[in-house]
Amino acid sequence: MTPFDRSGAAADTLRGGPRRRRLRGRARGVPLPLLVPALIGLAFLVVPLIALLVRAPWRSLPELLTGAEVWEALRLSLVCATAATAVSLVVGVPLAWLLARVEFPGRGLVRALVTLPLVLPPVVGGVALLMALGRNGIVGRWLDSWFGVTLPFTTAGVVIAEAFVAMPFLVISVEGTLRAADPRYEEAAATLGASRFTAFRRVTLPLIAPGIAAGAVLAWARALGEFGATITFAGNFPGRTQTMPLAVYLALQSDPEAAIALSLVLLVVSVAVLAGLRDRWMTAP
Repeated sequence: MTPFDRSGAAADTLRGGPRRRRLRGRARGVPLPLLVPALIGLAFLVVPLIALLVRAPWRSLPELLTGAEVWEALRLSLVCATAATAVSLVVGVPLAWLLARVEFPGRGLVRALVTLPLVLPPVVGGVALLMALGRNGIVGRWLDSWFGVTLPFTTAGVVIAEAFVAMPFLVISVEGTLRAADPRYEEAAATLGASRFTAFRRVTLPLIAPGIAAGAVLAWARALGEFGATITFAGNFPGRTQTMPLAVYLALQSDPEAAIALSLVLLVVSVAVLAGLRDRWMTAP
């Protein structure tokens, strides 16, 4: 390093270094036509949440949240969301592996069908589940006549509805992780005599475990907040199919303060989910 370079480095250190200069350059480079709509968009997303906190009945909150119906709805929501996530893991992880690792005709169409519930209105998803798994549905009639199983308007129906809308989040997350993972580890395991399933179980699964965890958290959060497909396919029966979002909808018609209190519970859960995904998505490069 020349004396000139050393003097320049010393000057950079006194001024905060190259990083500080880059930050000042970024701040000066924000154009006003982009800054204004960005702030409007931020306000559009944040102000409703602030309003929920401001209008919350903090003094009566403990009383509102200690009712038997509230805890029953919360318990049912947690149980059903966890069960729906388990169903999504059992069938979603193999589906993601199939889409990421196996070439077959129509793979693009299959991927589109898997992601369709992401953009499909939840009420339409509930109607589709009724047409498929209802008593007169194309599959439900056989379940009823052969096994005596009826899914609509039951707790199992809640799990099915939540899994239907939540599983695509898991599949997309795991498929993306699989595509980013180096397949040479699996090939090395195969050269050592491991079967494809053994390689998946002993090599691939540990590699993609963070993606599976992130997808499971997203699927659980989506299942917890599901409303449209649940009320269409499973109904709104307290103690059997009434989850927290349905309880919020019902309370809003008769007791707005209770609806706000229940909404705060779901808000806290959502913040907890974001905190759990902080290391994966919210770290700055």
